[in-house]
Order: sequence, then structure tokens, then C-alpha cells
Amino acid sequence: MTQGDYSQGPYGRVERNYGALGSTFGEALVSVEGLTVAQGERRFVDDVSFTLAPGERVGLIGASGSGKSLTASAIMGLLPEGLTASGSVRFGDRELVGASERTLSRLRGKELGMVFQEPMTALNPAMRVGRQVAEALTVHGTSRREATDRARELLDRVGLPERTARAYPHELSGGQRQRVLLAAALANDPALLLCDEPTTALDVTVQAQVLELIAEAVRERGTTLLFITHDLAVVASVCERVLVCRDGRIIEEGPVRAVLSEPEHEYTRRLVEAAL
Repeated sequence: MTQGDYSQGPYGRVERNYGALGSTFGEALVSVEGLTVAQGERRFVDDVSFTLAPGERVGLIGASGSGKSLTASAIMGLLPEGLTASGSVRFGDRELVGASERTLSRLRGKELGMVFQEPMTALNPAMRVGRQVAEALTVHGTSRREATDRARELLDRVGLPERTARAYPHELSGGQRQRVLLAAALANDPALLLCDEPTTALDVTVQAQVLELIAEAVRERGTTLLFITHDLAVVASVCERVLVCRDGRIIEEGPVRAVLSEPEHEYTRRLVEAAL
């Protein structure tokens, strides 16, 4: 997809103007080099490097505590207090490691979208969900009236009825809350969407529906996807390439089909066997 190209699908006609972010699938939208997340001398992410091309769907897989979620948090500039990041995370021509909160705030929600594992911690329990989706737009300059209309449209696109906009998070099911987060994350057509274990707490049927929504949304919008999970079967249903994380390091990577059929690392083989 080149600068100024359009994609057309159920989410509408979206112009993808990457500019400095890269204009072909082979160029990096995101370039992570030597990323380390530490607390004092203890390293939780250790010298991690990888790239994400425009429109590419990549899975980051590993067991709990492997460093995969902290890698995503470092990209977003949302590390827990007490942890520091070093190395480099370049988003197009912008360096995110060490960037000011003002710079990161302008990017979050507009160029960088994120769907978290537990929607009840990401959603405001005292605010109706339609307003929360609309806020994702107004904070980046959309008028309130336009944002309200767009929020209803986005909720409809993720399969939620119009009345959902007036509901509070606790009045919705887990799958419905996750759809609300997806609608908010996609509100501004971000170039990069990070999903951190978004279906772990859902039953199998709802999980499949949410995964289908995510895959459809990023495919139709030309969005780059970094999907974080412990489940290779989930990655296989959504992603083209997979990075395997263990003890804060990337130990294996490659096309999903190749890694599933012929894993090189013993740890990856165990993950594949567990998914069978």
C-alpha cells in the first residue's frame, strides 16, 4: 500500500497516508532495537529487537512473565512506575523511548491504539461507554457532536446495538466490554494496534468472535497489528508472523505456518504441543 492509498470495507473508506512511517509493506513502521526494560539491575525485557511493517500482523507469544506485555507497554510509553526503558523504539521517524509524555499523549489513541486484557481496568466505571468511545475522538480534536455520532457508528461496527452507548461498563458482558475497547482503540484509525491478551478471559465462542473482529478491522483498515498472547492457536488465526518470547528475550521468529510446523527452539516446540 503506497502513500495516499485507500482501503474499503465494512469500517468505511480509510486513507492510509504513511508519509515518514513507510510506504511499502517491506519498510518498517515500527523498529525496536535493543529494547530493555529494567528495575535497577533486574531486567524484565532484555535486548529485544524486531520490526513491524505497515499492514503486517505479528504475534508476540510467551508464557506469563516472559516480558511480552512489558514490551507492548514500553512501545506505548505506559510502563509501570519504577520500571525504565532503554534502547530504541522508532515509530516512523519518531523515537519513543525517552519521549516526553506530551509527545506520547499525542500519539496514543491517534497513531497508536491499544486493547488491554481486562476491560474493566481500562474503562471508566462511572462513564457511559458511548461517551468513552467519543472521548477517544474529542481528545484528538474531533467535535463533540461528530464524535458522538462516530462513537455510535463504531459500536455498531463491532457488533453492539445502539443502546450500548448508554450503558455503563458493569452493565455489559466481558465480550461486550472488549468490543467497546476495540471500538475506542480504532476510533482514530491508528497506524499501529497493540492487543494485549484481549481474549484470555472470554469463553471460546466469544473469543472467536472478538478475534474475527480484530482480524477484519486491521485487514480492512491496513492497520499494523502486534497481538500479544500465550496461545499459538490464537496467533495462527490472526497473524502472519510470530515472535516467541522467553525470559525477556526473543528466542525464535518467523512466519506463523513455519513456526507451527517446524519450530526450532525446544521452548517453542512445547508451546506448539500444548496448542494441539
